[in-house]
Amino acid sequence: MAVNPDRAGNKPLIERRSIDYIPEAERHGRLFSQFTLWMGANLQITAIVTGALAVVLGGDVFWSLIGLLIGQLLGGGVMALHAAQGPKLGLPQMISSRVQFGVYGAAIPIVLVCLMYLGFTATGTVLSGQALGQLFGVSDSIGILIFASVIVLVTVMGYRVIHWIGRVASVIGVIAFVFLFWRLMSQTDVGALLQIRHFSWSSFLLAVSLAASWQIAFGPYVADYSRYLPSKTSAVKTFFAAGAGSVIGAQVAMILGVFAAASANGQFAGHEVAYIVGLGGTGATAALLYFSIAFGKVTISTLNSYGSFMCIATIISGFRGHLTVSRMQRLVFVVVIVGAATLIALLGQHSFLGAFKSFILFLLAFFTPWSAINLVDYYCITRERYDVPALADPNGRYGRWNVLGISVYVFGVLVQLPFISTKFYTGPLVAALGDVDISWIIGLVLPAALYYVCAKKWHSTVPDHLILPVEQDSHAQPEKNRASRAAAQA
Repeated sequence: MAVNPDRAGNKPLIERRSIDYIPEAERHGRLFSQFTLWMGANLQITAIVTGALAVVLGGDVFWSLIGLLIGQLLGGGVMALHAAQGPKLGLPQMISSRVQFGVYGAAIPIVLVCLMYLGFTATGTVLSGQALGQLFGVSDSIGILIFASVIVLVTVMGYRVIHWIGRVASVIGVIAFVFLFWRLMSQTDVGALLQIRHFSWSSFLLAVSLAASWQIAFGPYVADYSRYLPSKTSAVKTFFAAGAGSVIGAQVAMILGVFAAASANGQFAGHEVAYIVGLGGTGATAALLYFSIAFGKVTISTLNSYGSFMCIATIISGFRGHLTVSRMQRLVFVVVIVGAATLIALLGQHSFLGAFKSFILFLLAFFTPWSAINLVDYYCITRERYDVPALADPNGRYGRWNVLGISVYVFGVLVQLPFISTKFYTGPLVAALGDVDISWIIGLVLPAALYYVCAKKWHSTVPDHLILPVEQDSHAQPEKNRASRAAAQA
């Protein structure tokens, strides 16, 4: 189907759609925007801190870099498989979970996704507050409040503004990171750091887990930003565009974090933003770096807030039986979400680093089983054949509660418990494995295998083809295409 490349320019600045299906006439954008969005989302201070954790918590530079790269590729592959669903379905990611969990049952993983977004938004707000506080000469708390106000504005504007900021953030991020790398290399004996190689499974797998969890955490909302692409967009190209942007951006940021932490002599923890900016210099240079850090966080924090809005709207719409959300409801949801994240940031800003490490590792227990179930169902069981109108009908094809999907999900969470190692909880088998946390591997493989076997025998009725809503608005397709689509649903 031909798509007018210029029609995006006729779209309102404030997004009209929310969690509802995106009609073909409103599809726009290029694959390159997926690359820039996810690169911009990853070239930021929180990714630097995540990479630094691999060294701060005991790893050496050489094996930390390798472990982080492996984790990026594994987790990035999972993330990109979710991204490829967006153009085909034209829906936000978590709506499609109703196929596996039921219209009401999908609220179970979605509630946990909302908690994840709150945590990531709060931690990003802490670091941005530090940067803005230094930039404007105010307290970190005032910086946090300034940043939160910007996030509310951008999130309410929606999809197009978010993508535009992603492109700008990518350019600013590349310039800032090239400069910081140059400064770091001129001040540090990188070769000497790479020569220190003390391999241990616990430190190596910690680095893998940090990077994998970083990437997998994007899974619940990555399709939210690819759903406006024309439906004929190649799934393979979408996979590589989103995946490459995210993996490259995150790995570059984490490499900087590894070298910064290794050369900091214990000065990194607790002063993350100030130390990174200090690598670049003082005065006007420092001010520009503080600005780049804050602006870089706008992209990812907006993605988290926008994703939270999508999740809350998805939960409410499931019980209301339709997928529309007004702009006023959007504003209320966003203000509540960002307000809660800001409160958490203000209360927890002085114990950030340790809490963040525990948080991003612990959340894997709840998202790897969801990701495994969703991907196996979409690519291996239903094979992209969804009944999109039925996703809003509790009495329809997918029902209120899908016992199979919910049961496998609960199993996937529970089976990880013996292998989790965080401050929140440590499983009984962790010590026997040399304090290595392999829970996320268990949480991906076992639920995927179990769901595949069970769904092959007991899955609900699968349509013969993808069923989409009939497009009848003023931007509808030509009569021939409308007729063929209606006939397909008959």
